[in-house]
Amino acid sequence: GIETVGELEYACNENRLMTYKGFGAKTQESILQNIAFIRANQNFHLWAEVEAIANNLVNGLGKVNTGDRFVLSGAMRRQMPTLEEIDIVTDGDGELIKKQFGVTAGIEIKDEPDGTILINAPNQPAIRLHLTDKDNFFITLFNTSCSAEFLTAFNQSYKMPEAPQSEEAMFEHNGLEVIPPALRETAAILTQAKNKNLPTLLQPTDIKAIIHSHSKWSDGMNTIEQMAKAAIEKGYEYLVLSDHSQSAFYANGLTPQRVAEQQAEIEALNKKLAPFKIFKSIEADILNDGSLDYTDDVLATFDLVIASVHSNLKMSEEKAMQRVLTAIRNPYTTILGHPTGRLLLSREGYPLDHKVIIDECVKHNVVIEINAHPRRLDLDWQYIDYAIQQGALLSVDPDAHSIEGYHDVYYGTMAAQKGGLTAKHNLSSYTLKEFEAFLAENNKKRG
Repeated sequence: GIETVGELEYACNENRLMTYKGFGAKTQESILQNIAFIRANQNFHLWAEVEAIANNLVNGLGKVNTGDRFVLSGAMRRQMPTLEEIDIVTDGDGELIKKQFGVTAGIEIKDEPDGTILINAPNQPAIRLHLTDKDNFFITLFNTSCSAEFLTAFNQSYKMPEAPQSEEAMFEHNGLEVIPPALRETAAILTQAKNKNLPTLLQPTDIKAIIHSHSKWSDGMNTIEQMAKAAIEKGYEYLVLSDHSQSAFYANGLTPQRVAEQQAEIEALNKKLAPFKIFKSIEADILNDGSLDYTDDVLATFDLVIASVHSNLKMSEEKAMQRVLTAIRNPYTTILGHPTGRLLLSREGYPLDHKVIIDECVKHNVVIEINAHPRRLDLDWQYIDYAIQQGALLSVDPDAHSIEGYHDVYYGTMAAQKGGLTAKHNLSSYTLKEFEAFLAENNKKRG
């Protein structure tokens, strides 16, 4: 008789599910945890889903309010993977802007105690307008484009100039390098800016290749040739074709026989499409015991192997760690794919000790993926800085299941910037020659 999430939550709290066959205390607790996760993420949206809406909004407001400035701030400008509202700083007339929004049916407009205007529209992210005057425009923009930790540290050590004409002028006034909004998270970044030691952030144009892609051989939408030609058209130097392995039956994973057939097709295409190159890879499932999804003689036929967890995500941290660490130590593992398996706003990630995982990847020369799919963005940006400090090599990969999926490289780059990733530390920024040298060196280390 349960018809709503609320009723399901009540039934779990009253231990009602345990009276049914197949439902135990662990299942009941897992359901409650998932309901709590969903509730905590209500009204949040993916950055990638909101970006176009936000840009169209500020452009539209600027056109109908000639001479007034409208600039995105808040979580949107800081490139947070998820956000609850679109923050806009404006020196326009607040009452006039409210009237402009008010003509649309279903719009709710509220004057907030902090002086902002909150606008709610059906099935859209909330919009928060930060009103300011022309002299304080960039101060307001700065104040709304930082984390609380960063802003507190800045205000304790530095001073705002009067009526600055840009954010750059504010940093220059304090003898600091200009800190991009994406990096305005921790107090530590201010020390780097003071020492003129900020990283040169990875840009979408720094990506030289598509690493991690799927074709019609498993669950992709396009043929290998179509994927390769699209990569050539977009200016990429090479393609790493990594369809699913045999255990991923739900994704038409490749049996050893189909692996051999696919590799023969790749060899033929490499002759046809040279100097562009397609590398033979696989996204091998990490099985429950940490082993990879093929015998060593099959794994040895690939140029590189991406090892990923796709099933049984409910392990304890102890078991999950043992599983992933075993896969990292496998000599055939080249890249650890989407390390936690999380789906933003939908599914919590695998319970891992990120620092231990990163340390082990460094020890065994395993690259750590930053999966660029906007619902994954996994490895999370908060661990990128630690990975770089430990000497890890990361890779922004689209996990493309279609030609259109190549665009996800952009979202992966935006997330990687938050962690301070540079082209130097990103495998997919390697040229073809550099990538081939990387594989040769890796294979030598593995014997």
